[in-house]
Amino acid sequence: MLKTAQTTLTEGVINLAVGHPSLPMLPLREMEQAAAHRFAQGDAEFLQYGFEWGDGFLRTELAAFLTREYSLNQEDGLPVQAEDLFISGGVSQALDLICAMLTEPGDTIIVEDPTYFFASGIFRNHRLNIRTAPVDGHGLNVDALEKLVQQHRPKLVYTIPTHQNPSGVTLSEERREKLVQLAQQHDFYIMADEVYHLLTFDGTPPRSFSAWVAAQGEGGRVLSLGSFSKILAPGTRLGWIHAPSALLERLAQNGMIISGGGFSPLGSGLIRSMLELNLLSPYIQKLRDTFRRRAHVLADALDDLRPLGSQFQRPHGGYFIWVTLPEGLNSDDLLTAALERGVRFQPGNLFSPDGTQGNNLRLCFAFYEEDDLREGVQRLGQAIRAMRRL
Repeated sequence: MLKTAQTTLTEGVINLAVGHPSLPMLPLREMEQAAAHRFAQGDAEFLQYGFEWGDGFLRTELAAFLTREYSLNQEDGLPVQAEDLFISGGVSQALDLICAMLTEPGDTIIVEDPTYFFASGIFRNHRLNIRTAPVDGHGLNVDALEKLVQQHRPKLVYTIPTHQNPSGVTLSEERREKLVQLAQQHDFYIMADEVYHLLTFDGTPPRSFSAWVAAQGEGGRVLSLGSFSKILAPGTRLGWIHAPSALLERLAQNGMIISGGGFSPLGSGLIRSMLELNLLSPYIQKLRDTFRRRAHVLADALDDLRPLGSQFQRPHGGYFIWVTLPEGLNSDDLLTAALERGVRFQPGNLFSPDGTQGNNLRLCFAFYEEDDLREGVQRLGQAIRAMRRL
């Protein structure tokens, strides 16, 4: 079978497990305009092997873009400097690179429970010892983390602080402050996976972890990770690491980067033009508007399942709603009944290295139109009722 895209959909099944936008949402026309602009410059340098840190022109444009976006609704502003940015091959590659250059096999990493499930595979590939810290309605439980840090002395703490995947919760400002203080006191690095921060569609999130990168200078212990996969298109396979420049210099010594150069100079050139032509910000706003509408529809539909005992928090950004099932139901068992009724979701234990999330499931509102979201929840409700009758 000849394939281009990773996702395979089954006819007749509403797949609320899919964690990305649909094809009609992707910025085909904007990217076409950006490509025409880039090639019209007559400069072929972006077709050459790239500078290890990534295209300097893109990093300059990105620094200005992030400064504007992160400073919205912030009294003091949040300056991002180009010399503190490193272009990565998306967040997955950034996690792999950081583990390769800042850890040794046997080192400990603390992750949230639940957490992004593919990240755990990256950490295992580097033979890291994975420990988990709990998440509640305000994000990572930093008090519980403090005890774990004292016990296990981690090299890294991995958090998804804003509209977390899968739970959708956001780490409070107070907890962000304490987490940064713990990193300084106990000498570990914070990997803040902030791919959903710019997809806030209701309210204002706390400060990005980039604020502490900017404030702490070369002695800082924070790496803020972002991705164009979420705010532009997954196929770009590009993102960024915002961290002290001395730390980025260590990452640039990776053998793969020295050999092949910086990631995707061609893709970087197109995104540079997106920024120069001011195409990215309006596109992100379209995403926010669409996701707000779809999230509200999905949440409204899920309200009808509350009498069955299901619970959830209404989302304020990102892609996902995390549903706690009625007592006694396991999402792995429910999935079989759901598929029989034509709906799919991600079961909770997929996101738990310790297998503690069996009573939860994740739904995504980014892919489907409103009618499909309503129908998907109706089918999910049928499955829950059938399981409760067993």
